[in-house]
Amino acid sequence: MTYRVPLSYNRFEVMMMKKLKKILIALIIIVVLVAGGCIYYINDYYHATDRENALKDTDKVKVEKIDDGYFFDGPGTDKALIFYPGAKVEDIAYANLLKDIAENGVDCFLIHMPANLAILGKNRADDIMEEYSYDKYYLMGHSMGGAMAASYAEDNGDKMDGLIFLAAYSAVDLSKYEFGVLSIYGDQDGVLNMEKVESGRKYMPDNYMEQVIHGGNHAQFGDYGNQKGDKDATISPKEQQERTVEYILNFVK
Repeated sequence: MTYRVPLSYNRFEVMMMKKLKKILIALIIIVVLVAGGCIYYINDYYHATDRENALKDTDKVKVEKIDDGYFFDGPGTDKALIFYPGAKVEDIAYANLLKDIAENGVDCFLIHMPANLAILGKNRADDIMEEYSYDKYYLMGHSMGGAMAASYAEDNGDKMDGLIFLAAYSAVDLSKYEFGVLSIYGDQDGVLNMEKVESGRKYMPDNYMEQVIHGGNHAQFGDYGNQKGDKDATISPKEQQERTVEYILNFVK
């Protein structure tokens, strides 16, 4: 006896297959769109404007590529500064600033962050401190990099001798620590939230100071051009960075 599948069942099966096909196509489209959006977001960042000279050695500083970024090895031997870049800024945009610091006796480590976002690599200072031996370590960050440096310091303050903010602030309480904190920002900064800078002062250790660069803005701590929402600086990037280096050297020495 031959068994035949009812016609109504065949139609139901066909309908289900069509629905599953539509669902599968929709899922593929969503995955493609999300992946494309992620790729676009990761590649949409501020590029260094002085790529040709950024990583060149100078008479006093040797620039070395390391696993976590770049090492600026100057004449100093006892102090090191670890730097976290701002969000969506190419790391080498800060190379000239760090070379100037290294030339004056404080070796510098420029940390490369995943997707140029310090929030994805806030603990990378650990790798440097474990691999290199210095008497004193300072952690510095620009913008979001500064916020992540503070977040790192919240649980690792005993490893550090100082924290430096460039156009940044802390959202975590660091008042229990004895290390010094230096905050530097420009009076033409159109990106930094000054209300949060002011409210963040209560989180600072006793040894806390601020330095305002008159004419400086948000972006000129690095070399990556204009930043969306920023104000026009009335001084050059070179002058802003020279003043920054002066404040930092006075702080660490």
